[in-house]
Amino acid sequence: MGGAPATVTAPARGAAVAALAVALFACVVAVIVGGAATPVVEGLADVGPVVRWGLPLLTVVYDASAALTVGLLVLGAFLLPGHSTPATLLRASRYAVTTGLVWVVAGLLLVVLGFSDAAGTPLGDGQFWTQFATYVWSLETLRVGLISAALAAAAVTVAAFALRRGGVAAAAILSIGAVLPLALAGHASGGTDHETAVNTLAAHLVGALLWVGGLMAIVVMRPLLGRHLPIVVSRFSTLALWCFVAVAVSGVVSALVRLGGVSELGNLTTPYGVLVVVKAACLVLLGLLGMQQRRRVVDRMGDGRAATSERALFVRFATIETLVMGVAFGFAAALSRSAPPNLDLPVDVSPAVRLTSYPAPAAPDGSTWLTLWRYDWLWGVVAVVAIGAYLAWVVRLRRRGDRWSVMATLSWVFGWVLMVWATCGAPGVLGRVSFSWHMIEHMVIAMYVPTLLVLGAPISLALRAIPARGDGSIGLRELLLGLVHSRPMRVLANPVVAAALFFSSLAIFYFSPLFGLALATHTGHVLMVAHFLLTGYLFAWVLVGRDPGPPKWSPSLRLLILLVTVSFHAFFGVALMSGTVLLAPDFFSTVQIPWIPDVVADQQLGGSIAWGVGELPTLVLAMFVVVDWVRTDAALARRTDRQADRDGDAELVAYNERLKDLATRRGSGGV
Repeated sequence: MGGAPATVTAPARGAAVAALAVALFACVVAVIVGGAATPVVEGLADVGPVVRWGLPLLTVVYDASAALTVGLLVLGAFLLPGHSTPATLLRASRYAVTTGLVWVVAGLLLVVLGFSDAAGTPLGDGQFWTQFATYVWSLETLRVGLISAALAAAAVTVAAFALRRGGVAAAAILSIGAVLPLALAGHASGGTDHETAVNTLAAHLVGALLWVGGLMAIVVMRPLLGRHLPIVVSRFSTLALWCFVAVAVSGVVSALVRLGGVSELGNLTTPYGVLVVVKAACLVLLGLLGMQQRRRVVDRMGDGRAATSERALFVRFATIETLVMGVAFGFAAALSRSAPPNLDLPVDVSPAVRLTSYPAPAAPDGSTWLTLWRYDWLWGVVAVVAIGAYLAWVVRLRRRGDRWSVMATLSWVFGWVLMVWATCGAPGVLGRVSFSWHMIEHMVIAMYVPTLLVLGAPISLALRAIPARGDGSIGLRELLLGLVHSRPMRVLANPVVAAALFFSSLAIFYFSPLFGLALATHTGHVLMVAHFLLTGYLFAWVLVGRDPGPPKWSPSLRLLILLVTVSFHAFFGVALMSGTVLLAPDFFSTVQIPWIPDVVADQQLGGSIAWGVGELPTLVLAMFVVVDWVRTDAALARRTDRQADRDGDAELVAYNERLKDLATRRGSGGV
């Protein structure tokens, strides 16, 4: 390690402590400005200053410890060169365990204080803990807090026992997942555009934690990085740029949702608006600092010209950025405790708005297929990123003189365009209230889109376009290789297992309460779409995929698996067509869509769609399996012919000699 010290030096610890102190001070200022700790009106129970001030200040500690934990794990798993730095990797993991414990404890304390605030019961009340044990799980904001704390504890446990980079990577991914449930408890998640608010808040949280946590981790670990500092900073710079874009875009959209739209920008003059402006100013300042850092320091460090002056300049920039991030964290914590304008739904709303957060769509007509749209910020962005990354890899191959199939590119692009239509177009909008339209969405996402995406061979393209890391660290290419050749993938890529998942999960989903949860909750809907897409992709991949992975079965067996699965799928459609028991009755009997007078008849129509619409992708899959069968037989014939040319057809000669010997033995009575 080039003489790197064994422990973190005082300046590194001082930078982290200074950032936390700045965040706490900024939080106090923001709480005063926003009135987050103002006592309740006279006549109502006051939970006391400990709860009113403890919530925002403890949120700062929670956010800072979560960010540093995520940053340390990501640095150790994905940014740090691998072969020569096992001690540094383990040190980063051990520091993450310490900060992770603070994260978990702070999360649990926030649940306790949050219950006191929500119930209006002071901590010293004799009935507090009895009420807490009885009702804490029933409150969504506290429930997601407990779930997040449990996931964080799991990440800390994995990190504590991790001795290799793979274990640290697993802990890093788990720690990022631990913050996602918090998006469900944000202020704007209760507004009229619930799904957009949740999606953008989730992106905002993950982007901010990776960005802030990564920089804090580099500042803390800098004395231990030694000669590896330039490569770590260079890799983090790329990650930070993506995080900045994610935080900026999601922050703007989230602010517009909370303020009620562009027409309500005048609300920026309110105390809540002032906090938004300060937080936005911090984001702009961080962007400018990051640009200067990249221009003046990162590029020089990355090409090996880093001298003592560049390292000192990096430390100066990083310290300033960390302090500004502390201000942003403090104001963000205060924002989480300040009530934004235009938050609540109107009292007099339709059942459709209450159940889905959107007005009931008008009756569809012939033009609805192409004209009805409602942009989904989750799947829309995923599609844009997926298409953009794929095309960038294709361009990279062409620039170095390699070729890539035009048909594979068109298949990938059209698959994601179809995915956007299914989730943001008519099927996605009408499928929230109509079973028949929901089934169209399901068929497109589970059968049409995966077939097109698999034919795009994205893993093969990525493995050819993404440079391999030769230093033992884990990049995207290494992640993909590890995934497709992992033991779980060998099990999942078994055609029988893939087919069973594809069909059995279908039956379990629709004939259980899961379907109702997917219709009435955003989390359920996101998990439903992701499940349809992933199981469909896995099923198509084991049948016709060209990407590397576990060995494929023979074409004849794959074709048999396809036909058996299609038979079960057809049986499912017939069961819906003939069934008279309404699925998800609580939802469909309440949503009350005027143009669906008979919800059972609409469900039966959905069954006919499930039975009929799946025929085309099944035929396409069967054709590709048959083509593979023909190619396999042709390849076997060519190999046999070449072998015969080399050895004078020794196999055929031996076979004829054996027949001649048998005939001789029969003629002589020997058999």
